Amino acid sequence: MTDIVLGVGASHSTLMNTHWEETFHKDRAERFRDALREARDEIAAARPDTVILVGSNHFRGFWLDLIPSFTIGVGECVASGESGTPEGPQPVDVPLARHIANTLVEGGRFDLAYSAKLQIDHGQSHAIQYLLDGLDVEIVPLVVNVFAHPLPTLERCEQLGRAIRDAVLAFPEGRRVAVIGSGGLSHRLPWPDWRDPHGDDEEFMVGAWLNGRDHWKDYDVRRREIIRAAESAINEDFDEEFLSLVENGRTHEVARYTTEELEKVAGNGAQEVRTWLLMAALLGHAPGRRLSYESLPEWLTGMGVAVLDPTHHHTSERQP
Repeated sequence: MTDIVLGVGASHSTLMNTHWEETFHKDRAERFRDALREARDEIAAARPDTVILVGSNHFRGFWLDLIPSFTIGVGECVASGESGTPEGPQPVDVPLARHIANTLVEGGRFDLAYSAKLQIDHGQSHAIQYLLDGLDVEIVPLVVNVFAHPLPTLERCEQLGRAIRDAVLAFPEGRRVAVIGSGGLSHRLPWPDWRDPHGDDEEFMVGAWLNGRDHWKDYDVRRREIIRAAESAINEDFDEEFLSLVENGRTHEVARYTTEELEKVAGNGAQEVRTWLLMAALLGHAPGRRLSYESLPEWLTGMGVAVLDPTHHHTSERQP
């Protein structure tokens, strides 16, 4: 029997690794880091065999030569290792990953892109570093396109989460499965719409996204400078509203936003809440428990952590 035993939503920021000493609001940063440790301990207590790791891509694993909406890793998985995040091969639960891909395609619900040689970046390896540290688990990596327009709708992400949930629960080999959604909350990155860049910095960024597949590290110094020069744009009201939805098992309601509306309200970086939405759908929208929310302008981001425990969920699940 395969069970989905826990869900975790957590924001990520490589600035935890590279600019900790320069972080002004150290008390907030420490509370967030402590919440990651608490979430890691809850994952350990749930004893998962496998973690479905839902994350975004920051043009270090995918480039504009090919951008699927959703990609599942079904073979090798290598972390790029930028900004002090883990680097190198990651253990993949290949049987479960291939079961998910096959079930969704053959069932006619999703033609999910797959990769037998997937590269992930900090959109997922940040979670490996802080939430899976020391745990003996395999992963099923799922990469969501949240930055290269056109983006999959939030409603489509929720539908995918429910479809993967059904596939996982039908897996005949038996697993204890946890799910992590890594990304968000509100933030704005100095990234252009690749279809219409303006100015030298935006032209540089789009060039990096188009041509970085074989030498992405060559672009990283200037890219980092552009990001560090950006002004923070955190919407605490949006973050509080979103976390309230998570706490009340109503994360699916965020799907009322269009891509354009979400960016206007909470910034282009908030498109990463798709990873939380997918995670929550995989948990049947069980109510969550917030472990932390901190506004960290030095990291450009509203940083949140929440845990969804399905054993505490006794109400009926949202129906399609």
